[in-house]
Amino acid sequence: MFRIRFHGRGGQGMKTASQILGSAFFVEGYEVQDAPRYGAERRGAPIFAFVRAARAPIQERGIITRPDLVIVADETLVPVAAAAVMQGVTARTVLLIHSAEAGSTWRERLKFEGPVLTLPVLAQSAQSSEPPYVGAACAGAAARMVGAIRRASLTQAVLDELGRFGELAVASNLAQALAAFDAMGAHAGIVAEGAPATASGYEPPDWIDVPFDAAPVSAPDIRGGA
Repeated sequence: MFRIRFHGRGGQGMKTASQILGSAFFVEGYEVQDAPRYGAERRGAPIFAFVRAARAPIQERGIITRPDLVIVADETLVPVAAAAVMQGVTARTVLLIHSAEAGSTWRERLKFEGPVLTLPVLAQSAQSSEPPYVGAACAGAAARMVGAIRRASLTQAVLDELGRFGELAVASNLAQALAAFDAMGAHAGIVAEGAPATASGYEPPDWIDVPFDAAPVSAPDIRGGA
């Protein structure tokens, strides 16, 4: 199963990225889940979206805790603890960061053992103070990196997901998606499918024992029935 997370800020198109990628997987015959997860629902607030894709029925639910690919649309989120960009990553996780800096620079900065790649900053990103809309580009890059999605399937996914917004929106997003798809050609198939989740490999959370105060302090004060 492929497990992919998109991290960005509100207005950058991470929800759209997950929808496009999910549709592209579906066109290729995969079973798919895609969903966004919001914190504060406002422009500029951290948001992430995820996609699961498998040839067999998907039994997993909830957020992805062991991603195969993490895509970061806004590099300023990397050091933000609440964004949880690095949550659950392992040495086999591939990181793709939308950044003007080299992947090797990020790899050293993060002290990360796995592959770190960068998606070149779009021209509109450098010319605007607003969070850049890069959802389609992130979806296109992911489609190429998993090595399971054809260019035609990505095109169909963009048309299916964005067709209702009109020809101009489709043309702009399709150009972004295909440009990113082509730009990641050297890394096609770098993302490997993760193993199925099993109960035997489950790691219980770390519990913190909190001392119980004396009863007069911590006992509930019940003043009425129910």
